[in-house]
Amino acid sequence: MTLRFSVLASGSTGNAFYIESNEQKFLVDAGLSGKQMDQLFSGVHVDPSALSGILVTHEHSDHIKGLGIIARKYNLPIYANEKTWKAMENSIGKLSLDQKFLFGMEEVKTFGDMDIESFGVSHDAAEPMFYTFHHEGKKVALVTDLGYVSERIKKTVEDADAYIFEANHDVSMLRMGRYPWSVKRRILGDSGHVSNEDCGLALTDIISNRTKRIYLAHLSLDNNMKDLARMSVQSVLQERGIEIDLHDTDPKNPTPLYEVG
Repeated sequence: MTLRFSVLASGSTGNAFYIESNEQKFLVDAGLSGKQMDQLFSGVHVDPSALSGILVTHEHSDHIKGLGIIARKYNLPIYANEKTWKAMENSIGKLSLDQKFLFGMEEVKTFGDMDIESFGVSHDAAEPMFYTFHHEGKKVALVTDLGYVSERIKKTVEDADAYIFEANHDVSMLRMGRYPWSVKRRILGDSGHVSNEDCGLALTDIISNRTKRIYLAHLSLDNNMKDLARMSVQSVLQERGIEIDLHDTDPKNPTPLYEVG
């Protein structure tokens, strides 16, 4: 086995991502209730007590809602950068000191047979960052919750075997939708979320012949639809001569464990 992963939940109502190697098992974010998190793990036949730890991307509630509960229940270590720790401490409840670890931005940490690299993103949080995972020459990149995809990010995540990539909204749906203009401006801004079209444009710059799997993630319930996201991103890729299947994620149901072969 090399790397295996599941997008446990993805969307504005809650986010959680699971990845494992031969020796390591990590959860990234726990944005649903403790009970829901247990159900998601059950859906992919993973025992949360066997986790090596939890990585945190940022302090928004759809990423940390169940974090303290899961960490206390299974006595798990949590990894986050300093500013994120400060921003979320009051929201996650009391933890023992031996559960709190720092994972700096733009850092690579080695956990047994897995290397995990963090990278900063532009989003309206204290110090948001996401991760790439490396094991035996295989690479998986998790990229959501960002206003735009910078050249620096593209360099970090390029040439991965699999992507979990944000396609948050259709710009026309968002502009015509019911959100107040202040919220629309936030989503469309440089610290907001990536649109379907911008997802497609970014993917054309970073995917390679080794890329076998792309999941479209963090879709807005109000300003996007799975079919529309797939069609929009596919259209941008095809215009540039790229043919690759796109896969859905869901706010409440985990994707089947996928082995990066």
